[in-house]
Amino acid sequence: MKQIELLAPAGDENKLLTALHFGADAVYFASKKFGLRAYATNFDQEGLKRAVDLTHAAGKKAYVTVNIFASNRDFGELSDYLSYLEHIGADGAIVSDPGVAALLKRVAPSLDLHISTQANVTNKYAAGFWRDFGAKRIVLARELSLSEITEINEYLDGTAETEVFIHGAMCISYSGRCLLSSYLTDRDSNRGECVQACRWEYALAEKSRTERPLTMTEDERGTYILNSKDMNTLPILDKIVQTGVSSLKIEGRMKSEYYVGCVTDAYRKAIDGVLSGAGISSSLEEELYKVNHRDYCTGFYLGKAEQCYETSKMHNEYRFCATVVGYDEQKGMLEIEMRNRFFAGDVLEAVSPMGYSTVRFDEIYDAEGNRVTDCKIVQQRLFIPTALRLQKYDILRKKESSC
Repeated sequence: MKQIELLAPAGDENKLLTALHFGADAVYFASKKFGLRAYATNFDQEGLKRAVDLTHAAGKKAYVTVNIFASNRDFGELSDYLSYLEHIGADGAIVSDPGVAALLKRVAPSLDLHISTQANVTNKYAAGFWRDFGAKRIVLARELSLSEITEINEYLDGTAETEVFIHGAMCISYSGRCLLSSYLTDRDSNRGECVQACRWEYALAEKSRTERPLTMTEDERGTYILNSKDMNTLPILDKIVQTGVSSLKIEGRMKSEYYVGCVTDAYRKAIDGVLSGAGISSSLEEELYKVNHRDYCTGFYLGKAEQCYETSKMHNEYRFCATVVGYDEQKGMLEIEMRNRFFAGDVLEAVSPMGYSTVRFDEIYDAEGNRVTDCKIVQQRLFIPTALRLQKYDILRKKESSC
């Protein structure tokens, strides 16, 4: 079975380094312009170069999203921007707009063109069109089934790569082409400003009785008629791999480094299990319930995706307590950076590419050597005498029921 790329989101530098640490083969990110996640931290021009350099230093690939639906006014800046991405050595630009794709081929010919899922490639002929146009990779629409993806890959026969989403939030609109946010709030989802209006609760009123609205329902279970469940394909990952895709993509540039680390880690181990023939451990499926998520479904791979009628709220079973800064072998001290409150003596879980372990730290000290019992200062550096040799970017978490 051929190798397959695990592609993780990188909303900022910490998330990028966390994704690489937990086994991503490639990362995708954006500048502060021209990407569809305007409220992610994103990167300025200098940060983009640093992100590409850090990724290449780890032997991995860096893709930059340039997937807005462009207006005429955008093209003056876009020309210089695409040339800059080529100059800094980005491994690909993810583009949705045909005009931007044509500009890229003209001003940055050595920059690989990846066609965004926003381009709504739902059939083999559209995939063939973009292949003939010069695209190296096509990110397929989320609405495709396993058999449809297989047929597209058979049609392309290796002349272009395909990429699919395997985990994360799903838009109710077709591959994310949505007008709700811009219509209701003047924040354009197709320019990276979505407020997720599909998650709101809606009411219906008869024209002459506007003072008596009726909450919209879809049977007795709830009111979130536009609210999709989150995608989780771990149970069918082997089937997705068998379709012939080249890259498996995790959604989540707006998510925390904890989410990026845990989800990337689970899919890294799962992909390795599938490719080696060892299979997927049930413990990995449990891992995906330890990050913020809505109810899960397998997307459209097995047919129609499911709606989440009960609630649009996230499930949150675990609290991200700290990230590991390093381990001092001479002093036998673990250095961590606090993220959410915990206490000395708490039972924590350590998440590492090397595996998972349960730990309890009874002694914790600050940088001045003072004993700390209540770890409540965000980003405070803390020091712990322990024989547990965790690595930089490993994660410490705590079950919410015990918080």
